[in-house]
Amino acid sequence: MEKNINEIKLDIDKYLEQEKTPEDKWLIENHPIDIAEALSDLEAVEINNFTNLLDTEELADIFEEAEEELQIDILKYKSAHEIIEIFSHMAADDITDILGLLPIQKRKELLRQMKQDDALIVRNLLGYDKDSAGGIMTTEYLLLNKNLTTTEALTKLKNIAPDTEIIDTIFVSDNQKKLVGIVDLRNILSSADNIKLAEIMDDNLIKVAADVDQEIVAQLVSKYDLTVIPVINKNDILIGIITVDDIIDVIEAENTEDMFKMVGVHEEESIDSPLWKSIKSRLPWMYINLATAFLATFTVNLFESTIAKVVALAAAMPIVSGMGGNAGSQTLSIVIRGIALGEIDFQDNWKLLFKEALIGIINGAATGLVTGIILYLMYGNYYLGLIIFLAMILNLFAAGLFGFLIPLGLKLVGIDPALASAIFLTTVTDVFGFFVFLGLAKLFLPFLI
Repeated sequence: MEKNINEIKLDIDKYLEQEKTPEDKWLIENHPIDIAEALSDLEAVEINNFTNLLDTEELADIFEEAEEELQIDILKYKSAHEIIEIFSHMAADDITDILGLLPIQKRKELLRQMKQDDALIVRNLLGYDKDSAGGIMTTEYLLLNKNLTTTEALTKLKNIAPDTEIIDTIFVSDNQKKLVGIVDLRNILSSADNIKLAEIMDDNLIKVAADVDQEIVAQLVSKYDLTVIPVINKNDILIGIITVDDIIDVIEAENTEDMFKMVGVHEEESIDSPLWKSIKSRLPWMYINLATAFLATFTVNLFESTIAKVVALAAAMPIVSGMGGNAGSQTLSIVIRGIALGEIDFQDNWKLLFKEALIGIINGAATGLVTGIILYLMYGNYYLGLIIFLAMILNLFAAGLFGFLIPLGLKLVGIDPALASAIFLTTVTDVFGFFVFLGLAKLFLPFLI
């Protein structure tokens, strides 16, 4: 039966008080990721004391599931020998991720003490950008020659499968070791004994180079519904694979990064971040927002005399800008997601632009009509209702138009659309909304007084 995190914390406290090794039953009943989550709330010393109660393999299982901060806390009190022992139960790509978090001197010390073959693999992985296909791939895969029969292939699989990350997908190479196909274990098991892998393999491969960005890899895996994608070098030789669990981590990280950027927060900030770090991350964007707010204020000041004559305008202004901002944010979210998935570019999507603009006009008319009727009932002035009806149509039209164009324009000049789109869009909907509404009010002023 699954326990909640608080129950696991109580169990950990009990083991610490008794200095007792956790029972095998307890470790089986509680998933390593839940134990890691419970440990993350403890002090570093308590974490060390508890991990000392575990054998190396059990600790490695928990360590692999832990967040980066907890991993660092675990390693903080471990000797190089103990760390190497933990690494011996982990995949090379996971070891590479951990080493990337450590100070360079500590990293060099660990690499010197690792087995030569293991250290070479990890050094090669460390050479890739951490956000590239090479940076997230694992070197533990099954690769067989295309001339092997299914019987010969199964014999080889029995020997090498225990050391690989996945066994249901087998990659196939030619005599020059170039990647030429892929075959499922099911197909091998269901084929005749004398059939060669070349006859049953799928040679229509989706593959990526090591320097391809991880976001593009995630798009390919999602588009073609893959569970694993091979990584090749310039000679078409297989150098690693990326499994779907790593892709899920990439998607989560990219989505989190984009979400944070849209509101001016650094992706590394969390609820537990130090006060000064949070302020340093957010304050620059607050200043930028402040500057854009003054643009809206300047626009309102241009019509100060009009507002002074019709006080009702001051109460209605926020409706126009607020609805424009909300409509623009809807378009912005859809477009940024489309850009991230590779579905939208600047040249080939004019129909989508017109669609978003048309949605803005229709939604503006629908909401403007309701708003106009309410203002007419409140203030008894038909023209005030007409003004806000027209202003809502125009501002939501602009929101749809610029909600589409701004992220594409930023991408075109090399700026991350998620980073600055919201600020520019808010400026447009506020400034344009106030200008249109108050401009129409000035035009109809004789009918409002």
